[in-house]
Amino acid sequence: MTAAGPSGRLPLEYVLPLRWSDDDGCAELTDYLRWLSGRVSVTVVDGSPPELFARHARCWPHLVRHLAPDPALRYLNGKVNGVLTGVRLARHERVVVADDDVRYDERALGAVHRLLAYADLVRPQNYFDPMPWHACWDTGRTLLNRAVGDDYPGSFGLRRSTVLAMGGYDGDVLFENLELLRTVRGFGGVEAAPPDLYVRRLPPTARRFWSQRVRQAYDDLAVPPRMVLFLGVLPAVAVLAMVDRRALLGAAAGVVALARWGRRRAGGAAVFPARACLFAPVWVLERAVCSWAALGLRFGRGGIRYAGHRIRVAAHSQRRLTGVPRRMAPRTSVLGAAVSSSPSRRGGPTMPRG
Repeated sequence: MTAAGPSGRLPLEYVLPLRWSDDDGCAELTDYLRWLSGRVSVTVVDGSPPELFARHARCWPHLVRHLAPDPALRYLNGKVNGVLTGVRLARHERVVVADDDVRYDERALGAVHRLLAYADLVRPQNYFDPMPWHACWDTGRTLLNRAVGDDYPGSFGLRRSTVLAMGGYDGDVLFENLELLRTVRGFGGVEAAPPDLYVRRLPPTARRFWSQRVRQAYDDLAVPPRMVLFLGVLPAVAVLAMVDRRALLGAAAGVVALARWGRRRAGGAAVFPARACLFAPVWVLERAVCSWAALGLRFGRGGIRYAGHRIRVAAHSQRRLTGVPRRMAPRTSVLGAAVSSSPSRRGGPTMPRG
């Protein structure tokens, strides 16, 4: 059972790292924060420009604890600065970290809280709602991921003591969620990833969707077998188009069938529409094209531009993050004081730089 406090609120910290350049979604987010603050403690770590930061402070004075990222944290991926600031200052051991487009309900909050009783990291499954055409397109990716292995959400449940004891995680990477996951695994942490723990996510605008195509393909550099697979798709399609077009149609049908399996897994049909399966072959072709663009950026430009910086590393390998003594990275020194008073239960990983 979930142990709620005397006010009916869960002893759970919700950390929202935020960095906005405009306030188009502020009213909707304020409604969500109003609902959320009645159920859990909420910390918004706001890296928005000063005028927006001040506006947010006026909008949410009694709803959330609103603060700026710790200036001692200067990672290239600003989201990590917000996450580590929020986790360090969390008022509860059990923490949910979520992107600004993630929308929990009471059932999901309670499930994450229960799982954190034994797990160091909880990985839910996101789904889009509403579902415009570009969200269907991106859901094709989710369904294929569910069919063959891991999908990576915009939210994790974390144990605060584990994150502090392992000295945080490297934020000079693009695929920061995978970096966090691998760091927890390398530290010996317990992961819970129930495939039926569904958490709603708002779809991006179509413009933002298009802007993310190459960036998301760049993430696959952290998973070399996956990158090699997608780099081989375009040559394979070219050969099949010349030799046997029926085989090409058969391959597309196979991708749709695989997406259907991912949709049916763990009751997924309740949140993933059937039409999203038809977008799976389209997404595979998109990823095949963008993988070559990502490879060119990695070796031709030294990395990909993200939030005003060029980031070279997608994420460090599990091998590099496992089984070696932890060395506190200079940019995570803000966590050092917390670590010194919270001894590690396990041997920690190296915090590699770039």
